Amino acid sequence: MARVAAIDCGTNSIRLLVADVTTSDGGGRWLRDVHREMRVVRLGQGVDATGELHPDAVARTRAALVDYTNVLRRKGAERVRMVATSATRDAANKDVFFDMTREVLGVEAEVISGDEEARLSFTGAVSDLDAGEGPFLVSDIGGGSTELVLGTWDGVRGEVEAARSVDIGCVRLTERCLHTDPPTGREVDEAVRVTREVLQGAFDAVPTERARTWIGVAGTVTTLVAVAKRLPSYQPDEVHLARLTVDQVRETTAALLAMGHDERAALGPMHPGRVDVICGGALVVRTLAEHLAERGVTELVASEHDILDGIAFSLA
Repeated sequence: MARVAAIDCGTNSIRLLVADVTTSDGGGRWLRDVHREMRVVRLGQGVDATGELHPDAVARTRAALVDYTNVLRRKGAERVRMVATSATRDAANKDVFFDMTREVLGVEAEVISGDEEARLSFTGAVSDLDAGEGPFLVSDIGGGSTELVLGTWDGVRGEVEAARSVDIGCVRLTERCLHTDPPTGREVDEAVRVTREVLQGAFDAVPTERARTWIGVAGTVTTLVAVAKRLPSYQPDEVHLARLTVDQVRETTAALLAMGHDERAALGPMHPGRVDVICGGALVVRTLAEHLAERGVTELVASEHDILDGIAFSLA
């Protein structure tokens, strides 16, 4: 058994998992959470427009990382891995970010490729699924990118068959298209057009028609599910492995698009950091749902386990 710490720094949020990873004689592995935490730091603030990380965004990320470093040291983590995704890949001043993470955490943050991001997401997402439900399509909708990965799971390890990351996510789409609150019909139409156009690159690379089960991971999907289930507060146990039909995805997305900021903020499961970007994220989910429904997959399975768990497994 090894106690490890995984940190995932995305465009919208930074998350920490401290976990014990146990490996059996047969090669099977499982996680036991010691500490799991998420903070919205909006590292990708303005990157799509300026090409640079905003100083305030770096400062917010630093504050969270200082706290995370204290936690993982207090919990006795033996190995640490931090990965950074879309916002840092795109930023002209990314050295500012990496100098900061090295100073605070004491290890190098890794800029992982979109394909590696998708592979880690797949490993984390499928670990609680029945192998017989595969092949699985895992979608990871982040702030600045969306990853699709198709693969199989035999109960011990995942086998990735195809993967692609494309530059569309809840923050990027919101900043590009959704300027009114609530968004206008014209803005929504433009957001859908952009989403379809960008996702086509993933659909061309990943044979989605082979999928039997669609799994959605990360905050956009888990928040959408919690809102659809009308939970009074965010409850991970109620969200994990919950299923939404395509019609429920459409209905929930339409409801969010009709709400103003304060109405969305008043929803019990809504994290304050997602209030401004959940509409963009929901449109990405709806676009995926409609594409997959045409190929016979009519349900979305939400998973609380994702790239963070995959990073932890990679340290075992």
